[in-house]
Amino acid sequence: MSTASIIVGLDNGGTSNNVTVIDRSGTFLIDRMLEVPSRVTEGPLVAVEALVEALNTGVAATGHTIADVAAVGLDTPGPASASGVLSSKGGTNLGHVGWRGFDIRTALQDRLGISVTYNNDGNAAAFYAHAQHFAASAAQRSSVSAIVGTGLGGGVVQDGRVVSGAAGMGGELGHVHIPMHGLLEADQPLPTCNCGFIGDVESVASLTGIRANLLPYWLTRYPGHSTAHMAPLDASKAMRGLAVRGDEMALKIFEQQAKALAALFTIAANFTDPDAFFVGGGVVEAEPHFRDWFLQTVRDHTKLRDEQAGVAFALVPHLDMAGARGSALAALASLPTAG
Repeated sequence: MSTASIIVGLDNGGTSNNVTVIDRSGTFLIDRMLEVPSRVTEGPLVAVEALVEALNTGVAATGHTIADVAAVGLDTPGPASASGVLSSKGGTNLGHVGWRGFDIRTALQDRLGISVTYNNDGNAAAFYAHAQHFAASAAQRSSVSAIVGTGLGGGVVQDGRVVSGAAGMGGELGHVHIPMHGLLEADQPLPTCNCGFIGDVESVASLTGIRANLLPYWLTRYPGHSTAHMAPLDASKAMRGLAVRGDEMALKIFEQQAKALAALFTIAANFTDPDAFFVGGGVVEAEPHFRDWFLQTVRDHTKLRDEQAGVAFALVPHLDMAGARGSALAALASLPTAG
């Protein structure tokens, strides 16, 4: 077996690459955000070199050299195949024409000469949440994670392994259709998603869902609201801060988001029966009183059978580092074990 002693995790984003490093025992050697520009808007050739720079930065921060790297874990925003071939239609953060159908995992592996394990960013964060929550029993447990951001990402982990699916679309929870009865007001229009679906989770539980669907409706109910004359995106971004301060309209918006996640988890409870549900994203990166209220609202509206009463509800920890850390742990898991 190789004597290389460290594993690098790379979380590729629209503006930055976040890097972390672990040893073979799974101990994290970097305990902070460590970022370098991702340069994805300049196309794949430049961006792959930016990933190499991030790797070198992380390795140097731990006092090691690249010769000590046993494996690399990489995650990117989707959509992409399970093996890291990006969609032929590109993506939100990967809009340069060169990204269409680009095999980013193989490109980085060939550039480094080191094995690279790939996950999309939602799956990587879900894997980290699972590993942190269950620790030594992670391989015997299952979980479902929903991560609220510009869209709705997440992942499904079964028996300690990410469910990526045949085409890499496993865990695309944002586009699961959910019932709207009991979630929407009687006169509230059905929400639409950028993907073309009507009434999926992302159409409600995302920043895009607030801007396109929830805010326009609720401003008709609160026409004198302080955000009524703001640009829609700016107003949407202001909602979390307002909710934290107890703004009535903002709290109604986030209550609907929590109910949407609860509807998703209710569906998931009937086809995965997980040990835990995790919630992450900007919506829970807030003061404890709001974060706890939001998670409790999700819990209160998730319909479980009596036999499922022991399922855990928890937050995705260290979300700003969860992708890189999950990627590193996935690469570690791919290494052959001794003996």
